[in-house]
Amino acid sequence: MALLSAILPAWGYHRDPPEFTAVGNFFLALAVGLMASTALARPLLARRRLSFLLVFACAIACGALAALAVVPPPASEWYRAAGLLVLGAAAGLLNLGLFHAISPAYQRDPAGSVNKGGIWYGLGCMAATLLVAGTFSAYTVASIVIFMATVPGIFGVRYAKSAYVSLPEGKHPTLSQAFTDFRSPGAVMFALLLFFQFGNEWSIAGWLPLFLIRRVGLSPTAALLTLALYWLFLMMGRLVAVAILPRVRHGRLLAASVVAALFGCLILFSTNNGFGAAMSVLFIGAGYASIYPLVAEAIGRRFPYYHPGFFNGIFSLAMVGGLLAPATLGYAASKLGVGVVVGIPLLGTMMVAALLLLIWLESKVTGR
Repeated sequence: MALLSAILPAWGYHRDPPEFTAVGNFFLALAVGLMASTALARPLLARRRLSFLLVFACAIACGALAALAVVPPPASEWYRAAGLLVLGAAAGLLNLGLFHAISPAYQRDPAGSVNKGGIWYGLGCMAATLLVAGTFSAYTVASIVIFMATVPGIFGVRYAKSAYVSLPEGKHPTLSQAFTDFRSPGAVMFALLLFFQFGNEWSIAGWLPLFLIRRVGLSPTAALLTLALYWLFLMMGRLVAVAILPRVRHGRLLAASVVAALFGCLILFSTNNGFGAAMSVLFIGAGYASIYPLVAEAIGRRFPYYHPGFFNGIFSLAMVGGLLAPATLGYAASKLGVGVVVGIPLLGTMMVAALLLLIWLESKVTGR
């Protein structure tokens, strides 16, 4: 999932003239693949074992990464978009399969499970970013993409030798329940909160290297190292969150996280040097680290059918909107300039703060 944002400078999309529309198409293809995977995953789970779904997803990921290795520029951008579409579908299938596999742990401890998953996710994203950074000095883009293609292959072999039990996803909302959610102020506010938070995280991670190269003037290698720092701080923030969750009030932790993220966005928006960029990603990563897990836990208490790994009810719309945010930024940047890719997450973080306040007030009024 982190490959696209890291590989854009290696593919030359930081040079003039800027091809931000093409970058938007790449993110759109990845998001469409992720969303389309749900239509394929459920029939597979109904007919085959969970292990088959995991192996199938890994095989598709291997093929998609291998294809991306042989279609760098100057090959047509549509070849890369097609490869990212398939890669997104593989990631979606793998996400769904893994969430099924860890469902027992999630049912025992929702926030802790999502946090631990986020830690491993951050570690993988940081590793992928550092590997791509080496393409500017040590090896070629094609070689690193081929190397990354072997990773899902190794896990596919492991999954083929393992047995996993697919638990029921839980009660799905009926159409009537979904419409009821739209009439519930709490559900709408939670969905909007997910929408903005997903969009904020994906936008910063997806566009940070191009922003730092074109707006701040960093070299591609320095920009990718700063992106790796973002993943590191995000991962460390989740480690800290796991440790302190039992000891602090979740509302206070959420408020502190939002303030830290907002401060980081302001620094990033105004900085003109590498030190300011590093400090900004420190605050953004640390701030974003605990917001989503805590929000997911709160939604799970209010709406029992909600599960962070599955598309359920009104919250599906929020997740889809967040996935499309980096693509939308590509089209906006082509018209308004690369600065918009930080300005919009800055406004989005302000919206998160406002929605948290509104949800707190609604809970006081309703007693929920």
